[in-house]
Amino acid sequence: MTNPQVAATADFLVEPAAGVAGSASVPGDKSISHRALMLAGIADGASEVTGFLASEDCLATLAAMRALGVRIDRPTATDVRVQGVGLRGLRGASHALDMGNAGTAIRLLTGLLAAQPFASTLVGDASLMRRPMERVARPLREMGADVRTRDGRPPVEIVAAVDGTRRLRAIDYELPVPSAQVKSAILLAALYADGVTRVTSPAPCRDHTERMLEACGVRVETAGLSTSVHPPPRLAPQRLTVPGDFSSAAFFIVAGLLGAGPEGLLLPNVGMNPTRTGLLDILRRMGAHIEILNPRTSGSEPVADLRVFASPLSGIDVPPALVPLAIDEFPVLFAAAACARGRTTVSGAEELRVKESDRIAAMSAGFAALGVEHEVTADGMRIEGRAEGAAFRGGTIDSRGDHRIAMSFAIASLRASGPLRIRDVANVATSFPGFVELACSVGLRVRELPA
Repeated sequence: MTNPQVAATADFLVEPAAGVAGSASVPGDKSISHRALMLAGIADGASEVTGFLASEDCLATLAAMRALGVRIDRPTATDVRVQGVGLRGLRGASHALDMGNAGTAIRLLTGLLAAQPFASTLVGDASLMRRPMERVARPLREMGADVRTRDGRPPVEIVAAVDGTRRLRAIDYELPVPSAQVKSAILLAALYADGVTRVTSPAPCRDHTERMLEACGVRVETAGLSTSVHPPPRLAPQRLTVPGDFSSAAFFIVAGLLGAGPEGLLLPNVGMNPTRTGLLDILRRMGAHIEILNPRTSGSEPVADLRVFASPLSGIDVPPALVPLAIDEFPVLFAAAACARGRTTVSGAEELRVKESDRIAAMSAGFAALGVEHEVTADGMRIEGRAEGAAFRGGTIDSRGDHRIAMSFAIASLRASGPLRIRDVANVATSFPGFVELACSVGLRVRELPA
């Protein structure tokens, strides 16, 4: 097995901007794009996906599914045609599957591959190789899979059964912490189990997998925070349109709140899955003026257009129930909190410490460099906002290779007194290709520089 490659580095240079205006169409949802490729790959027949996110993360999933024997064509960058091979049609890859920086992909594929009659190895880049995998491996072992990690981290090795077959056991599993990735890995493995598998979360978390399984004809039952899956004889192919990624829209939502003109900033076709939109609830409690326009349904997912207006924000204690529904958006929420009147307190967000970086530590270091008064806790942060004038001074921030840290500080430039240099931003392409161009189109002043 070769060592994972480290992505080339680059920096952002972001000049303070007067404001933002117009319309920003964010790319397709990353979580849905990953799942669409996997489920279409094991469906019976051809599926079509439009609005696919052609990011490095999702392209890593596409390459992995191809390596597992699934034919995938891309007539355009965002249109994908998948010829499904059926539940038991995958074949072993001839090499380790390199998932790059994609935490969602490596965890979900571990679940999908746990019941296959062949061995698999999953690796990633330097950041992914440091991320915890036992939270996925442990319940899969309870189901009878042979999943091995190295000190709890990748590489993940799935060992084939001696006789070349493996029938997983159905389990009743309680997640120690809310995690859509762990839940989804178990539900994908449950497609191959000998009975009904139930997963219970201590709090709500993303339900894209459940929605998409139902659309494929799988019997899924939900009762409170528990989800049960009945193993199906087959999965039906789908025609799916991927909505705009709410986590990508989050950066422009905060940009609109900090600097939109009188007409506001329009964000069309944003996915509005209620297990993803906790940030909206938090920002509205802080005083945000956000209009939800033209609500509709696209496939199994709710969609709407958002219009965001510049708003005076006030600090709050973020309700713990909203934390898992906004976990990926906390870096940019922290940036918004630095521009609010008074203190914002976040707790119960220890999951932030095991993302692409320790996001609590990374945001704290950036705040220290830019003069934001704050205090770090084990599971969150207390931020003293500055509602008047510049909330950030100019300076240099290390994003630690984390795309959400990099983009959050780019948005902070709207309330900065001087230029920001944001280091190590190459991984922005893992989730948001075209971020610089879209940001500049609405008024931000971002340039990418070689490091």
